[in-house]
Amino acid sequence: MSQQPKKNNPINIELTEDVAQGVYSNLAVINHSVSEFVLDFITIMPGVQKAKVRSRIILTPQHAKKFLRALQENVRRFEAVHGAIKEYDDKNQGPPISFGPQGEA
Repeated sequence: MSQQPKKNNPINIELTEDVAQGVYSNLAVINHSVSEFVLDFITIMPGVQKAKVRSRIILTPQHAKKFLRALQENVRRFEAVHGAIKEYDDKNQGPPISFGPQGEA
């Protein structure tokens, strides 16, 4: 008995109202291990010395690479319509970042 190829069924993606509101972030911190990439999205406000991670996304290395390609493609499309995105030198701007007490996981 031969197997028939599976048809590509569309995925029904649900976007709840609270998630649809989004989270503003002006800083992303990225860490990785052999098995995952961790993206922490943070909002830093001028003059405030404390900031909280607003959202954390954990990706497999394969999905991190797919995400990178998708983001590059979307930036390319944006710049094709709106012109080049100006980059700023952030090396010496803003406060140093610390993640509280250091511990071992």
